[in-house]
Amino acid sequence: MTRKMPILPDDGYLPRVADSALRETLKASGAVLIKGPKWCGKTATGQRQSASQVFMQDPDQSSSLLALAESKPSVLLEGEKPRLIDEWQMAPQLWDAVRFYIDRTHVKGQFILTGSATPRIAPTHSGVGRIARLFMRTMSL
Repeated sequence: MTRKMPILPDDGYLPRVADSALRETLKASGAVLIKGPKWCGKTATGQRQSASQVFMQDPDQSSSLLALAESKPSVLLEGEKPRLIDEWQMAPQLWDAVRFYIDRTHVKGQFILTGSATPRIAPTHSGVGRIARLFMRTMSL
């Protein structure tokens, strides 16, 4: 018996269990941190459900973004929500800025943070009650 292969969307994105988990977690928390190994699809999954994005590793903007995160991190939080902040750990102060923003607005589903590395400097607050964690693993059949 042969099985037909599913038709892929134009960009090749394969739906993941994490898609629905992210959707549900955004309804329950101000922000969601998607953690997992490199190349497991964190950014692609986050992009699908975000309305705006900031990519901290963008080679054309990284130094400007890092300087802005250092001087006024709240500017990087501006944009349509949910806002994806990819590789947030490059500027650990963004964690505390997101937590503070959520404390002020009390709105669910505002931010999606992605990253595969642990920040060099730990945030001052754990994010408990504001930033939920979603762990992704690599895709398998």
